[in-house]
Amino acid sequence: MSRHTRIALVTARPRPEVHFDYDMALLHKSVAANGADASVTAWDDPEVDWPNFDLVVIRSPWDYSWRAREFLSWLDSCSSHTNVMNPPEIMHWNSDKTYLRFFQDQSIPIVSTLFVGPGDRIDFPADYEYVVKPSVGAGSRYCARYSPDERDRATEHVRRIHAEGVTAMIQPYLHQIDMSGERALVFIDGEFLHAICKNAVLAPGLPFDEDHDAHPGTRRWTPSGQELALARKALAAVPFDDRLLYARVDMAGDPASPVMTELELVEPGLYLNTHPGSEDRVARAIVSAAAAVTC
Repeated sequence: MSRHTRIALVTARPRPEVHFDYDMALLHKSVAANGADASVTAWDDPEVDWPNFDLVVIRSPWDYSWRAREFLSWLDSCSSHTNVMNPPEIMHWNSDKTYLRFFQDQSIPIVSTLFVGPGDRIDFPADYEYVVKPSVGAGSRYCARYSPDERDRATEHVRRIHAEGVTAMIQPYLHQIDMSGERALVFIDGEFLHAICKNAVLAPGLPFDEDHDAHPGTRRWTPSGQELALARKALAAVPFDDRLLYARVDMAGDPASPVMTELELVEPGLYLNTHPGSEDRVARAIVSAAAAVTC
């Protein structure tokens, strides 16, 4: 690989409300060590000359969830001048969690989800705890957990989501999370890389507009055969033929019978710092992808 191959690793500008990307320094160093010129760039930096890069890799633009229209417009503009991964068409589809309907139609087990668009009737569960979240979101932003007697607070939450022009999602709170946590399985070039488990994020009574720790108690995880099978089935069902450079399949429930909570194809954290040394595998995949698109 020529040292003249230029790769952009895309992030967000530092802001108090944007989580810090602990993986970026590791990945930046490793991409350079694998023979490419790597730059860490903010997606909304007007000074960046995107056509000057051979490959633009979307990594941590973690303000996109409340700037989705702006981010997706930039994504289309950038991809008209250079190569972007994951492919923009896939990221458009995956940027709104209403994609879960597709997996439900494919008989892939997902957490039961009621989608409530602006103007729709709101029917909250009457006999169990539930979660309200926006269909466009990241890092547990604007997510909260409610008991059946908190209907007024939950209604206010849904209305706040609708005010942003976004669909609200109502899901049962999976109490198994309190015992076995939430798991995330990371794939690179379609191959399983590693997995993590983290503790429950949503505490009872935590307001939806209060900052959350999105990764409490993150630790390594050895996935069950059923978890690996679910992840692979979900990835195989993605309705695009384009190559996925990276993917993360999030799940919860009993490890012997998990349900998918999200499929992250836009800007998932890859938990490289939790698995030291894994950054080299990701960097080699990035450099290989750059070589493929510049041939």
